[in-house]
Amino acid sequence: CPDSKGDLHEFGSRWRTDDCLDCSCSKDGISCCTNYATPGDYDEEKCIEIFNKETCTYKVVEKHDHSKECPVTAWVG
Repeated sequence: CPDSKGDLHEFGSRWRTDDCLDCSCSKDGISCCTNYATPGDYDEEKCIEIFNKETCTYKVVEKHDHSKECPVTAWVG
C-alpha cells in the first residue's frame, strides 16, 4: 500500500503518521483514523485547546495563562 508520502507498506502492517493517525494496510487499501480524543465541551470564550504532536494529545488551557488548565466536560474520539 502506498501512503500519501509515497512510502510503501506491507499488507497487514500498522503505523502512526506524523499527524497522529493510526493507519493499517490491507488488500482493500489503507485505512487511517485518529488515535486521540478531541475536547468537545469547555468554555471557549475563556480557554483554548492546544495539540501536542509529540504525545498526540490535547490540552485545554486559559487563553491568557497557559499554565492554568480548563475543565473539559466532554471528549470526542
